[in-house]
Amino acid sequence: MRQALLRTIARSVAVGLCVLLCGSCGTVVRQGSGSSYLIIDLLSGPSSQGTLQSDVLTKGTAVEDNAQALLRTEMKDISTPTAASPTNNEITVTSYRVTYTRADGRNAPGVDVPYPFDGAVTGTVKVGVATTFVFVIVRAQAKFEAPLKALQGLGGAQIISTIAEVTFYGHDQTGNQVSVTGTISVNFADWADPV
Repeated sequence: MRQALLRTIARSVAVGLCVLLCGSCGTVVRQGSGSSYLIIDLLSGPSSQGTLQSDVLTKGTAVEDNAQALLRTEMKDISTPTAASPTNNEITVTSYRVTYTRADGRNAPGVDVPYPFDGAVTGTVKVGVATTFVFVIVRAQAKFEAPLKALQGLGGAQIISTIAEVTFYGHDQTGNQVSVTGTISVNFADWADPV
């Protein structure tokens, strides 16, 4: 009887310790099998704007809009000094995906918001060193499709406010897949052309 009670107590303590230890791990530590992960330090429009104003018609034509992302690689094991990190922990970014949503819940692509799309961008992010990526966040083609085409010629009288969710995809130098997601506000209108 006493041995059964001791085994029950030992199992309870072991389960409790397991829950405690696993609960203290952040999602960053549990995600992926690599030793490093990506961080978005900044996601902005040109000139580090927090909100991108996308002009659906600029001097009679559609022009794509660029954004920039400041990415950094860090180690999952915080006890590993950045200087001692091997180069196989560097992450090479290879592509990205942009998806648009609206706060009012009207999110049908090609009806309420532009279609999501994938793009290519390549660069290697070293551990602890911020790297800037410039990428297309609004395709010129989207400005000739619904719902953006309907804004042309309105002189900014109607605005579609969206949140662009941007996910960057890549891998460390041993092939472990890595991704990171950030958001930026994008407001679409037929803004006044620059002089």
